[in-house]
Amino acid sequence: MQTLPPNFVNNIQSTFGEQGREWLERLPNLIADASARWGLTEVQPVPNLSYNFAAFAKHPSLPAPLSQGEGSVILKIGVPHRELLSEMAALKLFDGNGVCQLLECDEERGMFLLERLEPGRMLADLEDDDERTHIAVDVMQALWARGGILAAGDGGGSIVKFIQLSDWFDELKNIRPQFEGGTGPFPKAILERVEASLPELFDDEMSLIHGDFHHFNVLSSARGWLAVDPKGVIGPAGYEIGPLMINPWGSLMDGNRLKVQTERRVDILRERLGWERGQIIQWSLAHAVLSAWWDYPNLDWEYSLYCAEVFSEVC
Repeated sequence: MQTLPPNFVNNIQSTFGEQGREWLERLPNLIADASARWGLTEVQPVPNLSYNFAAFAKHPSLPAPLSQGEGSVILKIGVPHRELLSEMAALKLFDGNGVCQLLECDEERGMFLLERLEPGRMLADLEDDDERTHIAVDVMQALWARGGILAAGDGGGSIVKFIQLSDWFDELKNIRPQFEGGTGPFPKAILERVEASLPELFDDEMSLIHGDFHHFNVLSSARGWLAVDPKGVIGPAGYEIGPLMINPWGSLMDGNRLKVQTERRVDILRERLGWERGQIIQWSLAHAVLSAWWDYPNLDWEYSLYCAEVFSEVC
C-alpha cells in the first residue's frame, strides 16, 4: 500500500487517539482482507483522504443496472464508531434511492463497498445556481421518499443506530456556559432567534435524512444525480436544507450577492417543496449557528456566522 498522507494520519490520531493509532496499524490487513473477501483488484486510494480510508477498485461482477460484468467500486474503511455505523445503516435503508448503492458491508470491521458514481461531477461544479438548487431538491425528495417510510416503520432495523438531530442542537446549550453567561462571537439576537424557533421546527414529522446534504456530497452518475456520505440522522426533513444553504463553503463573501442568492434559493425551495419561507429561513439560520459552534474550537466560525447574519436579514 502507498504511504498514507500525513494529514490523514494526523486526523485519525487526533480524532480517535489510541484506537486510531491501532486502526492505522491494522489498515493494510483490513484492505487486504476486504480485497480477498470481495474479489477486488487495482485498489488505489483516493487523493483526498480525510477521516476514512477510501479507494477506487475493480470488482469482478457488479449487479445490473450498476454494471454489466466487471466494474469500478469504492472501498471505504473507517474506525468503527457511531457515525460510521450510522452511515452504513442509512445506506442499507436508502437502498440506492437518491444515494449511491451499498454493495457489501461489514459493520464490525468498519468496512464497506459502494457503487462508484461516474462521471462523478460534483454539484458544486455547476455554474447555474438555480439548476444546482433544482437538482438538490430532486435528490432530497428521493431520499425523503424512502427515509420517511423507514423512519416511521423502522424498516425492520433499529432507529437507535442513527444519530438524533436533537442531540446536535442540544450542543447549543453549551454556548452561554462557554462565555460565562454571554454569547461570545455569536450575535445575541440571532442566537435567541434560533433558540426560540427550535421547538416549532422540531414539531415536524421525524424522518431518516442525509444529515450533511450539500453541493460537495451530490455527484453525477449513470443513474442521475445521487448523494454520497450520508450521516444517517433522525430529524425533521427541513434540516436538510441548512447545509445546502451555506454551501458551496466559503464561496460567497459578498453580502449583497449572498443575499440575492439566498432569496432565490428560498423561492425555489418554497415553490418545489410547498414550505413557508419562514420555515426555510429558520432552518438555514439554525444550521448556520450550529455549524459556527462546531467550528468554534478550530477558530473557524466566521463564515458560518456571516451566513447566519445574511439569513437573518432575509424576509
